[in-house]
Amino acid sequence: MPVVATPLLLLLVPFALVLVLVITAGRAVFERRAAEADPQIEVGDLTDDTSIDRSGAVRSVQSGDVWLPSDRLAEVWTAENLERLARTYWHSLTTFSFHTLRVMYTPHGRAMALFGLIPMITFDEPDYELDRNHGIVKWQIRNGVLVQPRPDGDNGYLGVKVERLESDRPGFDRLHVELSVVNFYPRVAESISRRLYSATQSRIHVLVAYHFLRSLAHGKLPPSKVGRFAQWPKELGVRIDERREAKEAARR
Repeated sequence: MPVVATPLLLLLVPFALVLVLVITAGRAVFERRAAEADPQIEVGDLTDDTSIDRSGAVRSVQSGDVWLPSDRLAEVWTAENLERLARTYWHSLTTFSFHTLRVMYTPHGRAMALFGLIPMITFDEPDYELDRNHGIVKWQIRNGVLVQPRPDGDNGYLGVKVERLESDRPGFDRLHVELSVVNFYPRVAESISRRLYSATQSRIHVLVAYHFLRSLAHGKLPPSKVGRFAQWPKELGVRIDERREAKEAARR
């Protein structure tokens, strides 16, 4: 094994331990969480589509449908709650890993850090978009121990997307939620092996994604750490990208 790969392999040990803990205690955790779910909200049709192309780029998309009473949609479909939905993913990552992985916030972004000390993956500040039918949050991947840097600087992104779909259930609305990692080049796959990446980092990501999607059945989104949109209007149709458009217009 190359010398340069040895430290990276050692850093994967906590990932393997988390995976063992999940397999051992996962059933009890899921059963307990299911019992705490909001009886008016249903999460189902979970899917996973993960692949690595010839260049080594990872595309991993996990999704699910959320059914909730139609009279509750207006209070959910706001800029603030899109930000809180994004926060729910980071919260799920921390709780699911038994706080082995923690989210560290900086003035310019955030990092997924091992024990809050070693930045495994760092991200830029999120970009938001929201209209009457779609909400999107994207974090551009910057660098980190688990990232194989690209010559063009495009290290991919992590995204959360929520979309309003047609419902065939009277009195209920249907939301489709996706968690995606696109054009990501994992250093584990490049330096050691793709098989090891699939068995550790990729596997844990999928389990965290499912944990995140299932947690939406609780109907409770944790408060955002940043609170960028806490004071925004609550009406439907408020477009978050208006802020970006205004900034671009000011530069012209």
